[in-house]
Amino acid sequence: MAKPRKKLLIVDGYNVLRSGTRYKRNPAPHPDYTDDTFNTARERLINDVINFAGRDYKAVIVFDGAQNEFSSGATEKRAGVQIMFSRAGESADKVIERLSYDARERMIETLVVTSDATIQDTVFGGGVDRMSADGFSQEVGMYYDDVRLDEAPKIAHKNTVAGRIPADTLAKLKALRDGK
Repeated sequence: MAKPRKKLLIVDGYNVLRSGTRYKRNPAPHPDYTDDTFNTARERLINDVINFAGRDYKAVIVFDGAQNEFSSGATEKRAGVQIMFSRAGESADKVIERLSYDARERMIETLVVTSDATIQDTVFGGGVDRMSADGFSQEVGMYYDDVRLDEAPKIAHKNTVAGRIPADTLAKLKALRDGK
């Protein structure tokens, strides 16, 4: 049996949160969200990446920490997905480009999720696939719809002769049967 190819999913975290329709459904009046709304959207994205990646992909979500002087570039792992903030002074774009280049060099099939045209052009030029933030939002939405439909109880409809006979005729037949 052939060994399955390694696959890597790289998600541009803040870009997807701001561009993906799934995460902008109930935005706060302020364009940068409130902390609670933004944190909720970030957690939703992390859970969506976990479900999307499943067993097919090793996944990395990169959030931009360039403007945060305390960002060390530390990573956290949750359900097999690596979550990282770029180091202070380093953009998430550069981290994503570096990760995709390294993966390509190691012959790992890579998919980058972002709506940033510069990143898309850079990684695609390097032979890496890309998906828009909204495309990712739609894929995840379809996944959850499929799961919901799979878990919905199905009621089998019985096709009987009585079900195909007009109601007035059925009433007459029942009356005959019951001797009325």
